[in-house]
Amino acid sequence: MIRIMGISAATLTFHGLFNNLKANESSKRHIITLAWDDGFKKSSILTAEIFEKYNLSACINVIATGHLSDFKIPDKYQVTEKGDFGLWNELKARGHEIMPHGYKHANLKNMPLKDAQDLIQACLDYFAKNLNDFKPERAIFSFPYNDSSPELEDWISDKVMAFRTGAPPVINPMPYKGQFRLTCVGGGPDSIEEDLEQKIKALLELPSGWLIYNTHGLNGEGYGPMRSEFLDRLLNRLVSIDSASILPMGKALAGVIK
Repeated sequence: MIRIMGISAATLTFHGLFNNLKANESSKRHIITLAWDDGFKKSSILTAEIFEKYNLSACINVIATGHLSDFKIPDKYQVTEKGDFGLWNELKARGHEIMPHGYKHANLKNMPLKDAQDLIQACLDYFAKNLNDFKPERAIFSFPYNDSSPELEDWISDKVMAFRTGAPPVINPMPYKGQFRLTCVGGGPDSIEEDLEQKIKALLELPSGWLIYNTHGLNGEGYGPMRSEFLDRLLNRLVSIDSASILPMGKALAGVIK
């Protein structure tokens, strides 16, 4: 009799915890994604460490060939060292999200459609070969320069789970089944700290929504950087907001796969 009561009490405790978890999940009305592009080695390592401090997964979108010696630097904001797939596999194993951001950092909208398609396919093939457990159908492709075309968007929609391009809209709807076009906003070339604070404030004033903010590097690295101390303080504040979740793009869509 005592054993049965013990099981019953444990069952009740489990169901109570489960219901509390469901209630907590359903209370999340705002999603904030900081989408770290380009795959800077130093910044990515530090970003992952700061996110781990708060039990969060970083969203890191990397250039497939950015680490190779013959990588052609596209602009003055990409001169620092990129991580390689040894680092990306390590960070993925630690729970961070590693997604494709192009075979090279080229504006796909400004080239012939077939050339752009070939570069996207080469990127996905490279990830499949070099990133552990990579599956295109579970991937989110972030367009370089956040620039796409209707033709590219239509073509890529059945190649990946979703893609990310530039705003509008600034705020995405909360994840839903069949959602494959995500939009983001960002700032730069100087510090993005003030702009990011304003965008988060605007999000939290809405009944619900999903902000994807395009970030790049820390402590002066990349286009529109922020300080590592700022990121630490920001995450410390955001995790205490009951309505908000800080999620990478793939994880945000995971429960509503199309």
